[in-house]
Amino acid sequence: MLRLLRAALAAAILVATPAFAHNGVVHLGPINISLPFTRATLPNAPVGGGFLTIENTGTEADRLISATSTVAGDTQIHEMAMDGDVMKMRQLVDGLEIPAGETAVLAPGGFHIMFMGLKQAFVEGETVAVTLTFEKAGSVEVLLPVEATAADAPTAEHAH
Repeated sequence: MLRLLRAALAAAILVATPAFAHNGVVHLGPINISLPFTRATLPNAPVGGGFLTIENTGTEADRLISATSTVAGDTQIHEMAMDGDVMKMRQLVDGLEIPAGETAVLAPGGFHIMFMGLKQAFVEGETVAVTLTFEKAGSVEVLLPVEATAADAPTAEHAH
């Protein structure tokens, strides 16, 4: 009887938890999130950036519509792009589309998560939690390892 209860509990947890991590990848239905990281900030820095890769293995497009975190007053999805010789940053108010069968890379100098009004410094070796919400797949919490201030990718130990 105890085995049956344990098996039932395990099955309930699997059904109730749509997202799980395997080999460092967070799965949310057809959405796979990998290579998350952020950069260490100075103690009074007002902003920080979050970076990761989103793969859509589904048959229809999905959209990252929001990002939230308790570490910042506001968390937004941003794009950094060149306009002639000027680098411009803007919020993607409609979110970021991830077409079916394609991958979106949020990396320094391009698409990224923008943490504005930081409530604390990002300290190398710690993690920053961010909740990503997709139009179709739903929401999932992702932990961003804090790397060095000039990191362009997660370290090998965080990349899995």
